[in-house]
Amino acid sequence: MQLHLSPSMRSITISSSNNNGLAELTKVKFAARQISYRTLFHTILILAILLPFVFILTALVTLEGVNKCSSLDCLGRRFGPGLLGRSDSGRLVRDFHKILNQVNTEEIPPGLKLPESFIELVSDMNSNQYDAKTFAFMVKAMMEKLEREIKEAKFAELMNKHFAASSIPKGIHCLSLRLTDEYSSNAHARKQLPPPEFLPLLSDNSYYHFVLSTDNILAASVVVSSAVQSSSKPEKIVFHVITDKKTYAGMHSWFALNPISSAIVEVKGVHQFDWLTRENVPVLEAIESHNEIRSYYHGNHVAMTNPSEITPWTFASKLQASSPKYILLLNHLRIYLPELFPNLDKVVFLDDDLVIQRDLTPLWEIDLKGKVNGAVETCRGKDEWVMSKRFRNYFNFSHPLISQNLNPDECAWAYGMNIFDLRAWRKTNIRDTYHSWLKENLKSNLTLWKLGTLPPALIAFKGHVHAIDPSWHMLGLGYQDKIDIESVKKAAVIHYNGQSKPWLPIGFEHLRPFWTKYVNYSNDFIRSCHIMESQSVK
Repeated sequence: MQLHLSPSMRSITISSSNNNGLAELTKVKFAARQISYRTLFHTILILAILLPFVFILTALVTLEGVNKCSSLDCLGRRFGPGLLGRSDSGRLVRDFHKILNQVNTEEIPPGLKLPESFIELVSDMNSNQYDAKTFAFMVKAMMEKLEREIKEAKFAELMNKHFAASSIPKGIHCLSLRLTDEYSSNAHARKQLPPPEFLPLLSDNSYYHFVLSTDNILAASVVVSSAVQSSSKPEKIVFHVITDKKTYAGMHSWFALNPISSAIVEVKGVHQFDWLTRENVPVLEAIESHNEIRSYYHGNHVAMTNPSEITPWTFASKLQASSPKYILLLNHLRIYLPELFPNLDKVVFLDDDLVIQRDLTPLWEIDLKGKVNGAVETCRGKDEWVMSKRFRNYFNFSHPLISQNLNPDECAWAYGMNIFDLRAWRKTNIRDTYHSWLKENLKSNLTLWKLGTLPPALIAFKGHVHAIDPSWHMLGLGYQDKIDIESVKKAAVIHYNGQSKPWLPIGFEHLRPFWTKYVNYSNDFIRSCHIMESQSVK
């Protein structure tokens, strides 16, 4: 069969052969053309260009699982913005941001029922067909509720930790009671400390004199033992242990029954110092008579705090500052060292929550340049709890008395391990300055500072402090557990200042072995009070 188009496109002739071999012709005529060749050509050309795109778009719709969309309108909504360079997702994000900003400035509608979980939220949305604004309100309400619960839990944790840090563990209380009972029934527990032949050495300035003020017998034993074991000249060490009246018998019993053969230990109670009278020590009168102090240090700190107006970190600082130990005379004794030891020239004062790991006798060789107090500065580090402290961290600079007399950027220093030149100290008015600022703080209802004995000491020792190398005194082992262990090993003195004391259950387990290694767990009293070595981690 052959097809022949006439030149005018008005007719088509079809020719074919039959069975006899004869040709058959069929002629078809068309009406006059209504469109031009040019129009037809352009139409075919456009269709040839668009049809591949239609095929591709249809294939994409099918592959993406949207073949349910059967109308051109749906297809246009699907691909139109993309073809025009726009994105539906961007518009949705902008719309949602607009709704969130609006909801952020509005109050949550009263009576809005909040789901208890994300799954319940999704279920509610499917059931109730929430609009975007209602959904945003629900998310806002759920997040605010979660933030309140987290903050309340953090406050409760801090409060419990404060109570744990302020309490006396059962084992340590037992140890004090057992040793006190031993003092009354055992003559060996009452023997003179030190023996009479060593009494002259208590004021011999050729010896190395350490002063320890504490009512914790177990902690005192660790400080003394670690100092003696770490010393290159233990036979030249004299320890002056000062405790309160209720602990004196037990403390005396411990060192009488567990003598340190290579060192000299003296145990005295504050009641045995004639100089410590109300006339000489205003702190005594303040503790006994000032109701503001007692209510502050023994009040209900939860009732006095509004969680919505304070951060957990600030609350923790307030709790630390309100520790009852700060109204104990033992905590203020260091300011009276020249009067308590009138015959000594130099002493190293030690807190009871530290461990000595290196020989401290070189401290006596440090040239203090005429200063009174050799101490480690605490403004050279980065951690906010310990080594980044300046005066602004301790004082209320909104009070005119503070702002007019102190510089908020002045560097603070550490109590706990200090070398004191008592000869230089006796030439100053440090003690009187300390007393006068204590009185000012009392008159100001404790608004000048909150934290214990260090703030008035920062003022009293102003201009009298010589900075010593930080390796002598590493602080913060009772505040933070993320401490470099190698740095701990290298420090001469490690200080568990903070709430997490090594003898408490809340102590950091990986830091506790540095302390427990100096506890004599074979001692009968320690064993009978169930202060067991198994409580520590090695």
